[in-house]
Amino acid sequence: MTSWAARALAGAVWLSSALFGVYILVFYAFAVVTGDMARWNEVLPLYEPDEAVANGSMGLHFLGGGSILVLGSVQFVQGLRQGWPGLHRGLGRVYVAACLAAATGGLLFIVAHGTIGGLVMDVGFAGYGLGMLLCAVQTARHAAARRLDAHRAWAVRLYALAIGSWLYRMDYGFWLLLTDGLGHTRDFRGGFDVFMAFWFYLPNLVVAELWLRSTRAASWWADATMALATAFVTLGTYFFLTELWLPAILSVVR
Repeated sequence: MTSWAARALAGAVWLSSALFGVYILVFYAFAVVTGDMARWNEVLPLYEPDEAVANGSMGLHFLGGGSILVLGSVQFVQGLRQGWPGLHRGLGRVYVAACLAAATGGLLFIVAHGTIGGLVMDVGFAGYGLGMLLCAVQTARHAAARRLDAHRAWAVRLYALAIGSWLYRMDYGFWLLLTDGLGHTRDFRGGFDVFMAFWFYLPNLVVAELWLRSTRAASWWADATMALATAFVTLGTYFFLTELWLPAILSVVR
């Protein structure tokens, strides 16, 4: 994937997901430090004062999830990998540890508390967590054995999953804006909610596999598709940054 459209899309995704990661770290993870745990419930009911295991698990999930969104993109910078291999390996260990933390925290939360969407969301999100655990372990295992091609392939799959939480918010934002919430209910059990319990990560893995197996240069239609996707990501990032992420961050740091 070396065309201008691919590079533009990659840059837009990396920037947007990193900004979302900063938002998660500042708004959610930092709430544990400040003791303002009620902040967790401003978007979804996540904090329960009498559920220490669920709260601790979600805190771990936020800390790991925010970190992987910030660090994941950096690991794919060719100049870092080739020019600073020691730094790449060091950040890679932190990145894999953050992925394990995010996945483990999310799975423990599902077991201890369950998701707002019930069984379907539990199954969908648990599959996401288990997939991230597998990809993180495989990424680290092949790196340690110096099987660099396999390491790179599993790192691509891991990143495809890592941006799932970002895509989940982006997809919901556009869906609510364009359809006024068609198929979405407050308890996340509507038709669109059921669809999204799996859509935010399974297609990512399909795209990752197609990319890993592709040997041909992108055609004009592929470039056009990626250009449209770049516009979609850029527009969504601007909307979320100005309407949600930046105001939320500023409310904490001020």
